[in-house]
Amino acid sequence: MWDENELSKMVEGGVPFPMLSDAGGKVGSVYGIYSEEAGVENRGRFIIDPDGIIQAYEVLTPPVGRNVFETIRQIQAFQLVRETKGKEVTPSGWKPGKSTLKPGPDLVGNVWKVWKPKMESE
Repeated sequence: MWDENELSKMVEGGVPFPMLSDAGGKVGSVYGIYSEEAGVENRGRFIIDPDGIIQAYEVLTPPVGRNVFETIRQIQAFQLVRETKGKEVTPSGWKPGKSTLKPGPDLVGNVWKVWKPKMESE
């Protein structure tokens, strides 16, 4: 209902990933975000890869909203890393089309030399 009535109006074309409604709190209980006392779940976002492994999660109490565009950006970053089999990784704030990093011993302690956040945000 939230996707149909709210998100679809904020994100052109709607949210490009599946969302779950958990009225009974069964899934929320498994993930530890269901409040038995209040009878509701805290706002949880879990990015689960095709192998069923949780790659990222964020849990916020109801008064604080999430950023759907950040969620989409993170999904795109996880997809790129998966597609390249880890040969490319994404720095903080990475967006599709921007520079990636090549992991390896030479990168350790030198990310600052190759990652230019001010240039990336333009």
